[in-house]
Amino acid sequence: MQVSFTAEQIATVLNGTIEGDPSVAVYNFSKIEEGKPGTLTFLANPKYTNYIYSTEASIVLVNNDFVAEQPVKATLIRCASAYSALAILLDMVEKSKPKKTGVEPMSYISPSAKVEADVYVGAFAYIGDNATIGKGAKIYPQVYIGDGVTVGENTILYPGVKVYQDCKIGNNCIMHAGVVIGSDGFGFAPENGVYKKIPQMGIVVVEDDVEIGANTTIDRAVMDATIIHKGVKLDNLIQIAHNVEVGENTVMAAQVGISGSTKVGKNCMFGGQVGLGGHITIGDGANIGAQAGIISNIKPGAQLLGAPAIPVKDFFRSSIIFPKLPEMYRQIAQLQKEIEQLKTNPNE
Repeated sequence: MQVSFTAEQIATVLNGTIEGDPSVAVYNFSKIEEGKPGTLTFLANPKYTNYIYSTEASIVLVNNDFVAEQPVKATLIRCASAYSALAILLDMVEKSKPKKTGVEPMSYISPSAKVEADVYVGAFAYIGDNATIGKGAKIYPQVYIGDGVTVGENTILYPGVKVYQDCKIGNNCIMHAGVVIGSDGFGFAPENGVYKKIPQMGIVVVEDDVEIGANTTIDRAVMDATIIHKGVKLDNLIQIAHNVEVGENTVMAAQVGISGSTKVGKNCMFGGQVGLGGHITIGDGANIGAQAGIISNIKPGAQLLGAPAIPVKDFFRSSIIFPKLPEMYRQIAQLQKEIEQLKTNPNE
């Protein structure tokens, strides 16, 4: 926090209830296990409950149903959701920070590009011919925006983002450092023992309110478009192949890889290192656990783990058996041996 806020002021913003000193002030945030005087923290995960009795943080956000089993030194602010309340405060502080505006020296903007009001363009950024940069967009240093690219209003492209020609990015998006939008899809045709490149003539369309983590790459389509729909959140180091479509409000953790022409539904959740085969469909609301491998269509609402992925309950049942397999194999081999002996000497 840049300035201090009292518990009373914070509770007013969050529509929360105070237990303790309403005048206590904080100027920063801290983790509950490392809380310091003058900071605000939160308790959302029950496994951290013991820290609330020892934390030195001045204010702790808690859920309305929290029941203290011993005295708490900190002032509590009860909210419907402590985690959501923290997000509101962090967003409020972020928005209060000074905003960069204007065009810095050593950047290049094509004379044919259209740059709206209140745009920031950092040093060594490049904006190509006929590109359009929406009102309030932030283009940080060393960003490359190719010819014909559209960047929507209030979208942020952090240092080193590369957007290839003709791709379209919506409003209120965030692209973190190293994101590449519109690189060629992995398309090659075998011909006489060599691989001939298939030109990738399509684009990438990123709709509004999408956030893409550092060093994530999204390939342009062979034809038409690779599409990331509204509200999608992608972590760092994700690979989205050509002609993939990702449905609204789907979230993916780091190192997910999606093969070409796969369609992912709305409101899906992918754990880290999930791999999807090509030309398959993932139904709305699917929940796929970390390192799962998906090679066929998935029904809406499915919950899967493993590689190849199976239903979560089956995976957990199987995981109990996995360590026992060597002993089970020995037992089966011994039983087979005994059966063969009985066949050879049935009277014994």
